[in-house]
Amino acid sequence: MEKVNQAVKASRSYGQFCALARSLDVVGDRWTLLIVRELLPGPLRYTELKTSLEGIATNLLATRLRTLEEHGIVERRLEDAGVAYGLTPWGEGLREPMEALGRWGAPLLASGRGDDAFQPRWLTLALPALLRGVTASPPVELGIDTDGFRMVLRLDEDGPRAFVRPEDEPEALLTATPDVIVALAAGGLTVKQALATAEFTGDRRILRTVFAAGRATAAPVRN
Repeated sequence: MEKVNQAVKASRSYGQFCALARSLDVVGDRWTLLIVRELLPGPLRYTELKTSLEGIATNLLATRLRTLEEHGIVERRLEDAGVAYGLTPWGEGLREPMEALGRWGAPLLASGRGDDAFQPRWLTLALPALLRGVTASPPVELGIDTDGFRMVLRLDEDGPRAFVRPEDEPEALLTATPDVIVALAAGGLTVKQALATAEFTGDRRILRTVFAAGRATAAPVRN
């Protein structure tokens, strides 16, 4: 059995002494990076992963998680609600390359959502990617509520970071549809235009600091 497993692993390898090729040996399979995307905001239980990753077969999800565990990218954690999957520190290192890939692919969103699935949780990766290079001193935090999902977008001297922090009630809170949030970050809408359909409570200077500055540095979006 061990020889069979080694043969299978060898057949999936590019067999190249190259960091990119060896990275793809580990995370290049279908669904793998999307599993990582789900876990970047925080750990999830298996059923939560299955629900968020609409379209993935149960056995395939189990296989991908097992492979990610074997490579030290994902680990199991015992939490109050049971066993959850979370990223290891090495797995967290995928955030930067995935944000870069998201920026590169931003123009592909110009055609609209259509019938594609969407989860508000995905914005925790998309927003920092679109707002790369935007900084703030002193730091500011903006709560974002979209489709009933709440996240916190923090902007400081190191740039933007989004995360889930349900125990906090942010002083500044923007409630809007996902399309409006993405358009703000990508520079397709001004703050004034967004507030025509969105709700906001708090200091509007925080909103302008996060999104007005981002218009000059966000990834281009093609029509």
